[in-house]
Parts: sequence; C-alpha cells; structure tokens
Amino acid sequence: MDNNLPELRDIHLPDGVSAFPPAYGWWALIGGALALFVLTEVILFLRKKSKKLYALRLINHIQEQNIVAAALQMSEILRRICVYKYKTAAALFGKEWIDFLNGHSKHKLEGKAANLLIDAPYIAQNTQTYTIEDAEKLKSFCKNWIGENL
Repeated sequence: MDNNLPELRDIHLPDGVSAFPPAYGWWALIGGALALFVLTEVILFLRKKSKKLYALRLINHIQEQNIVAAALQMSEILRRICVYKYKTAAALFGKEWIDFLNGHSKHKLEGKAANLLIDAPYIAQNTQTYTIEDAEKLKSFCKNWIGENL
C-alpha cells in the first residue's frame, strides 16, 4: 500500500462555466427581441407614411371645376389632420386659421387663395369672385403643408 501513495495526485476542480458564448436559446431570444423592435419601427413608419399618402391622395382627387366645393374639401382635409396632430387648431377660423397654417409651413398662403380658404363655407357655390388659379394655389399649398406636417 505504501507503494501507491506516490502515484496519487491532488483533486483538481473543473473550470467554471463561461457565460460566453451564449447558448442557442439566448441567441434566439435576442434575435426575437431585435426582430420585434425592427418590425414595430417599420409598422410605425408605414402607418405614418400611409396617413400622408392618404391625405395627398384625397387632395389630388379634388376637382377644381367647382372652386368653392374644392376649397371646402381642402379645408376639411386640413382640419382632419389638425384634429389628429394639433388638437387646439381644429377650432380656429378666419385669419387665425390662416396664421396657424402659415406658422406650420415654409410656404405661405396669401392673397386670394387665403381668402378662398377663409370664405369658402360662407359663399355661394356659383360665385365668380375666385378663379381656378386661386384653387390651384390653395391645392399646391395644401400638398406642401401635408408633406411638412404629416
């Protein structure tokens, strides 16, 4: 028995378990969280983009033959956007409404096109006061305003 003692060695403990590389389950969890984040961002981007595209599509389908009706439709679209984005602005009217729109746009609405937007709810459908050019200026302003604010 004494002969076996020199062959005995001390007990060595195994190395600790390393955290890296993570197991496949952790990679799947991290990948799933990353995919969920990217998917959420894409959905929010598309949702925002679709509102802008929808509003621009509505503006493009407005016929300018009846100038007053076209101005009413454009005003309605702008107010619907304001109800969504600028809650307090939806109640504005007259000069305050034009000032609000001009304050949130690089391009200013002035002259007869601004007056058309103000007066449209109160004038007769067959008025000769405003021309198609005024309606076109208003339509161009609406497109720019929607592009900047949605």
